[in-house]
Amino acid sequence: MEQFKGQPRLPKFAVPKRYELRFKPDLITCKFGGSVSVDLDIVADTQFIVLNAAELSVDAGSVSFTHRDSSKVFKPSKVEAFQEDGILVLEFGETLPIGPGVLAIGFEGILNDNMKGFYRSTYEHNGEKKNMAVTQFEPVDARRCFPCWDEPAWKATFKITLDGVPSELVALSNMPILEEKVDGHLKTVSYLESPIMSTYLVAVVIGLFDYVEDHTSDGVKVRVYCQVGKANQGKFALYVAVKTLELYKEYFAVPYSLPKLDMVAIPDFSAGAMENYGLVTYRETALLFDEQHSAAANKQRVATVVAHELAHQWFGNLVTMEWWTHLWLNEGFATWVSYLATDSLFPEWKIWTQFLDELTDGLKLDGLEESHPIEVEINHAAEVDEIFDAISYRKGASVIRMLQSYLGAEVFQRSLASYIKKHASSNAKTEDLWAALEEGSGEPVNKLMNSWTNQKGYPVISVKVKDQKLEFDQTQFYSSGSQGDGQWIVPITLCCDSYDVRKSFLLQSKSETLDIKEFLGCSVATGCGCTSNKNNAVYSWIKVNVDQTGFYRVKYEEELAAALRNAIEKKHLSSTDRFGILDDSFALSMARQQSFASLLTLLSAYREELEYTVLSNLITISYKLARIAADAVPELLDLINQFFIGLLQYSAEKLGWQPKPGESHLDAMLRGDILTALAVFGHDQTIDEASRRFHAFLDDRNTPLLPPDIRKAAYVAVMQRASASNRSGYESLLRVYRETDLSQEKTRILGSLATCPDPNITLEVLNFLLTPEVRSQDAVFGLAVSSEGRETAWTWLKANWEYISKTWGSGFLITRFVSAIVSSFASFEKVKEIDEFFKAHPNPSITRTLKQSIERVQINAKWVESVKSEKNLADAVKELAYRKY
Repeated sequence: MEQFKGQPRLPKFAVPKRYELRFKPDLITCKFGGSVSVDLDIVADTQFIVLNAAELSVDAGSVSFTHRDSSKVFKPSKVEAFQEDGILVLEFGETLPIGPGVLAIGFEGILNDNMKGFYRSTYEHNGEKKNMAVTQFEPVDARRCFPCWDEPAWKATFKITLDGVPSELVALSNMPILEEKVDGHLKTVSYLESPIMSTYLVAVVIGLFDYVEDHTSDGVKVRVYCQVGKANQGKFALYVAVKTLELYKEYFAVPYSLPKLDMVAIPDFSAGAMENYGLVTYRETALLFDEQHSAAANKQRVATVVAHELAHQWFGNLVTMEWWTHLWLNEGFATWVSYLATDSLFPEWKIWTQFLDELTDGLKLDGLEESHPIEVEINHAAEVDEIFDAISYRKGASVIRMLQSYLGAEVFQRSLASYIKKHASSNAKTEDLWAALEEGSGEPVNKLMNSWTNQKGYPVISVKVKDQKLEFDQTQFYSSGSQGDGQWIVPITLCCDSYDVRKSFLLQSKSETLDIKEFLGCSVATGCGCTSNKNNAVYSWIKVNVDQTGFYRVKYEEELAAALRNAIEKKHLSSTDRFGILDDSFALSMARQQSFASLLTLLSAYREELEYTVLSNLITISYKLARIAADAVPELLDLINQFFIGLLQYSAEKLGWQPKPGESHLDAMLRGDILTALAVFGHDQTIDEASRRFHAFLDDRNTPLLPPDIRKAAYVAVMQRASASNRSGYESLLRVYRETDLSQEKTRILGSLATCPDPNITLEVLNFLLTPEVRSQDAVFGLAVSSEGRETAWTWLKANWEYISKTWGSGFLITRFVSAIVSSFASFEKVKEIDEFFKAHPNPSITRTLKQSIERVQINAKWVESVKSEKNLADAVKELAYRKY
């Protein structure tokens, strides 16, 4: 039996074809019993059957294998579970006959409270706390519910029956109900057999729900289930789901393959949502929308998450990755196509401009030396959780967008449809997608894309002008400032002075030189950064990576950079290009390839910016710069904050506090972001006005003075003045938290509490996160502590690490605890302290995250040292802070 321990994959001598499953969950004792009969093909001589099982009590006496042809029953001589590997090994006294048979196993388990496997979630009904039973199997937790071949490639059909369900409860699974038998207070519910699918997509939900219902034009029944009394909050998601299913049917040229689609809001849920075939589960914040109390950002989140999960019904469920190495195929693609769907439904949201947030998050993580390739080897189930990260989702989505932009939308769509048709009800690898795109386009897709999926990182393209020639040079970009040795085939796009003529080429070597006049049809006069026309001298600009479709950064020589700064001020550039120049410049400054002062000077060119996506990123960057300044040049911090306040005044005055009739969705989101930033940077008038409106809200929760889009800003403003000696604002906010039953409002408040600059309040907030008042999946929202509170947060994390490690033990939530608190530091001494603590208190689930967080601290520390030694920074800051616009 020992030979099967420590193996990354299950042996292939038995192939599952069909599962017949019975579960009997008890929502009072939080236990469940079950049995599984698996139709198997024995395809090689073996005395063993090896499958996955974890945290289950298997009844050894119930285990048998019946050979179909001879009807001979084989009982195992030994049944052993290896918990560390999550496997169950059955040893038989003789070699099993080749051919079909049925494996039967009886088992018991616990409805755990870890939000994985078969678990319990709690809700209140008529003032009474109740349990619901929910499954969450991706990536490797179906084995915690029933013994199975828990790998994506082992696809099978599933016939599910639930016994002993309280008759008043709703019981859902992937397929529609075949039969429901009521016996007194209990019922037995059986479901139609599923199509072929992977174990991680099997799902069951049992609880008390209301629902809203609609149908697609071709008759698919769509329902949104939520807690009793919240049905109206499901209507927006229902609308999005029906429209999205119809859109994907056209886009993929394949209809949705099940007769129904249920979407369920689960109160306790670790991820954002899960794409179980025909039964998609969500956090409440990702599915429910309250017209009166949800913000525009909440509405957008619901739309994009629903579109993401429904994309998986094709890309993931119908065509499934062969192994977790190809996870990015699922997640990167669903992320990209969710923007396509959302843009189709809500073109006024300009959602593709916001895709740049995905791009930026991907670039940030992939700029670390501790990043990983899109395709990463997975050698043990325990390693899978950590790759559900910005590389698989966001870099994955970004390289798909880059490829679609290069190949063209029509060719891309046609090739995708042929890929799905070819691999439907089967499994695929990355190279299968490349082959379909190569065949459809005639382009060398495999060669082009391998450099993006098989190695970590990305290039920075340096651009300079010499003798009317444009010189391009690629080097691997690291945020640490180190030089990497990666090389890519880079789709370069560029334009000069206007968007009328866009040019593109593939940079296939380390460097390339182009004749500007010949290639772009314009000229750049060196020495002044300008060209002449008959009327007057105008700056001539060259923008590389037009609309940020490429997954790379661009570094311009000073003259080209100055011309682009001028083009930003003159409003000649698109919002996506204004975003890109700012983001690249910020990354180059962090990597110490550009001065802190020059970055602040670039920021000043955005003083009349009004686009949500650009300003949102500018605010995020400003927060980071203020933190670096607090560590490097604390004596200049007030002036730097004054500069940031001045930078946001124009847009703040344009938007005001009150929503305007008919204003855009983006302006509604922007108002909240700008007012929050002004409060954080200490703008007294904003904090005063926010406090006034907050007190009106305390008296009347429906006051028009505090609409949902600016509530977070008001909450943050109130916390800026809260302290151990002035607790009223803090305690009022806690009262609002306790009184609301809207998850979005609770997370809004949690995200505001820890921004308080008083470390005493920070500690109270952090302790509050560990109380039963905060659902365990929401605790991470309260970790956004102020600069003043980070040392308190680190001491708190160390003091509570044993409890945190036990409660959030594995999965991505524990990684959020570590990265949120650890990454905020900026000293080499702290690196040593962090490293020593986690060596003494190891947790294998955070190995990769911890290395990345420590690297971020080192990057911050180097940046702080660099800013400290920057000459003339004080003069530049004073000039910018006091500049009158």
